[in-house]
Amino acid sequence: MLRKTRSQFRTRAAFLTGAAGIAMAFPAAAQDAQTQIRTDSVSDAPAIIVTGTRQSDRSAADTVAPVDIVSAAELSNNADSDIGNVLRVSVPSFNVGTQPISDAATLVRPANLRGLSPDNTLVLVNGKRQHRAAVIAFLGGGISDGSQGPDISVIPSIAIKQLEVLRDGASSQYGSDAIAGVLNFILKDSPEGGTISGQWGETYEGDGDTYTIAANVGVPLGSTGFLNLSAEYGEQDATVRSVQRDDAAALIAAGNTAVADPAQIWGQPNVNDDFKIFANFGVDLTDAIELYAFGNYAERNVDGGFFFRNPTNRGGVYAGPTVDPATGQPLDAASGGVPSVLVGDLSNTTAGDCPAGIPLTQGGLIPDPTILAQVSADANCFSFVELFPGGFTPRFGGDIEDYSIAAGIRGQILGGLDFDLSYRHGRNKSSFTIRNTVNASLGPNTPTEFNPGGYSQTENVINLDLGYEIPVGGGSVYVAAGAEYRDEEFGITAGDAASFELGPLAQPTAAYPTGQGFSTSSNGFPGFATNAAGTSKEDNKAAYIDIEADLIDALTLQGAVRYEDTKSFGDTLTWKLGGLFKVSDEWRLRGTYSTGFHVPTAGQANVINVTTQFSNGQLQDEGTFPLFSPAGLIASDYIADTVANGGLGLDRPTLGPEKADSFTLGIAGDMGDFSVTLDYFNIKLKDRISRSSTIDFPAALCYLADRENVANNCTATFTPTPAELLTQLDAAGVIDRNDFTGFEDLVAFTFFNNDFDTRTQGLDFVANARFYPIEGGTTRATLAINYTETEVTDVGQTISATRVRQLEEGLPKWKGFLNVTHEQGRFRGFVRANYFGSYYEAHLEDETLPIDANAELTFDAELAYEAFDGLELAVGAQNVFDNYPIENPYSGIVGAKYGERSPFGFNGGSYYVRARFQW
Repeated sequence: MLRKTRSQFRTRAAFLTGAAGIAMAFPAAAQDAQTQIRTDSVSDAPAIIVTGTRQSDRSAADTVAPVDIVSAAELSNNADSDIGNVLRVSVPSFNVGTQPISDAATLVRPANLRGLSPDNTLVLVNGKRQHRAAVIAFLGGGISDGSQGPDISVIPSIAIKQLEVLRDGASSQYGSDAIAGVLNFILKDSPEGGTISGQWGETYEGDGDTYTIAANVGVPLGSTGFLNLSAEYGEQDATVRSVQRDDAAALIAAGNTAVADPAQIWGQPNVNDDFKIFANFGVDLTDAIELYAFGNYAERNVDGGFFFRNPTNRGGVYAGPTVDPATGQPLDAASGGVPSVLVGDLSNTTAGDCPAGIPLTQGGLIPDPTILAQVSADANCFSFVELFPGGFTPRFGGDIEDYSIAAGIRGQILGGLDFDLSYRHGRNKSSFTIRNTVNASLGPNTPTEFNPGGYSQTENVINLDLGYEIPVGGGSVYVAAGAEYRDEEFGITAGDAASFELGPLAQPTAAYPTGQGFSTSSNGFPGFATNAAGTSKEDNKAAYIDIEADLIDALTLQGAVRYEDTKSFGDTLTWKLGGLFKVSDEWRLRGTYSTGFHVPTAGQANVINVTTQFSNGQLQDEGTFPLFSPAGLIASDYIADTVANGGLGLDRPTLGPEKADSFTLGIAGDMGDFSVTLDYFNIKLKDRISRSSTIDFPAALCYLADRENVANNCTATFTPTPAELLTQLDAAGVIDRNDFTGFEDLVAFTFFNNDFDTRTQGLDFVANARFYPIEGGTTRATLAINYTETEVTDVGQTISATRVRQLEEGLPKWKGFLNVTHEQGRFRGFVRANYFGSYYEAHLEDETLPIDANAELTFDAELAYEAFDGLELAVGAQNVFDNYPIENPYSGIVGAKYGERSPFGFNGGSYYVRARFQW
């Protein structure tokens, strides 16, 4: 009784899976098209799609746009427990990288569907919009720069009944974000039975150990209700795929024995205490009305590496002026001065108490031992070679916390009116940590571990969806309408005081009237100052109408219109038309045309952040400011000013929605045990939201100082530091110095704006076959291929040529897999070949360090045996033949043995064992 009633609700109220439904099509047998690896008996009947179609019994074969269906078994039978890594070998148009040194993007890895930004893909859970992650990917390899998408890694694979991947634009159904497509994670809803599994694995290199313990259980609630619970706990050790940096090797060769080997770690980060839990609940209040709810809680700690700070030349910590090699007092190079290590005068009272620097000997590699001893013996003098003689490499990470709750009531009233009224609350919070680093301006009193603050993202969504089926002749028209209110709040939490403080060594003194030159804030990831802390809000209201018509058996038509009004970025109207024509019982033609949009998030419009990047052979601090903040307005003036830009008369940057036009055209065939689909897609995006390329911060401040006639401004003979310029501009009343706390050491800065257009087009091909080579056994084969090509059709004023190439070539154009599975009695196994096409990487985001990587073919395999009823033991390997991406020709610069943007990672092969008990 319970199963029948639940099935009736899932089919009759299929339109109730979100703010609006999506029509999809797929051949009946192609429910296996995305590598269905089965651990139990699964029906080969046509799949009913619960993602979006508003009809009560729409199968995957009878909808107007393509969808991939990834089974629960495919998600759980894998070397990886991370959903992102599983999907990159299950959905050809899905890409996610390792992100070894990417600031906050290491904590929540950005993922790309059909070559677009992560926040161009809408993520649903049980048909309800999932909230975004708090993390904004400032370092996203060009394609994901500045994106803020959901964190799908908080979803345990054991909780998922199936994943449906819509490959079509859907803004007119779901609102902002659904440009590349939709991922809908359908949670398990069984009222009985359960699963317990444990898995352990490591790489062939013997590092990167991972383990996962997971469980799922279904509990009946009376005769018409259920509670389905899922939990997962695991950890992942770091890997090391590094070589020694050239500069570190030179230091060791010169006699600096304090330098680590390797000095800098490239590899996957540590993931500790990774805990996830999901609950799914439903109960029938009457024969026609259901109360439902679901929610999650997840937390994890991530710890990764950063760039090595060289003890001879890291600016603001070690790098000093040119000095007299005998005395350490200032002396220009033309007069025989040599590079030095910076020395701070802790007395701040008497000029000349300390040398200006410790001269560097042996070609600038070793501090002069005599003057170093003099500095160490004087309590008023300090140099960081005393604390970190071999330099230092910060460790950056943080804690991620995520939770949500959704509840609603749905069913049918008034003789046939379908309804769904729901509310969902979600929150994601990231709290950053950085250790093994310093606030150099605090001198010897600096901590070496900091809490720089964090981000939070909170969202609330209320939906009302209505639908009614109208018989027309021998067919029907289903009319659906609804409304949505959604608000979001992005918050910045201030760090501890030491993480952004301007210590005494950063202040001007009598001995050093222009300042002592030590950098402020926690080196590598400055803390958020109190002036940066606070919350920003955004909301939007929407209404839609969607009509699906089956007037004759051979033709299905769909049309949708959606109006959306945002708090900060105006209103818009999007629409969609789609159709499916059955040429015969075996073949179908389908196509859609739609418009779409994506508005900036509250975080993108208001975030303040400083990150450290490698540029021109040196590390430099780069800031991101809101476009309409004091710093953003300086940038806007600087860019638009005709003098500062050589008389170009450039337009002022703007920030608003990006708009999309997309269409698909496909053919699908179903011939019993064989099915095939081929779909073309074309997505044009105008005014894409992204982080700008970098702007010279001192130059922008100098421009402002010149414009305002501030004393001691920039001249041909005198170039002040940003800290000095900020102080001068504040004294002149041009700016408020407090607005720029923590930004004194910036070399460059960026902001979010709309500055380029793209066209992304490609093909998706899926072929699925089922055959029976051995009596009593079943073999399934799936070939899935994706081709995606992006062209930047309009280049703006703040996007670099390197960024253009990253957008166009940063992901493989060709990607696909061939999967063969076989079940024979108590044995089950699979072999999968994965193809990753060639791609381009700007190593360290530098156009002078191009990596043109070759295509790679990797293989995965698993063999499982059911030892007794319910208990399955499995052994498998990922990347069986231990393939690596092309070796980095510039590995000596920062120690990366391989390029960091490899689409299949750079850890090489790994193996795993798993035990799973089901009842």
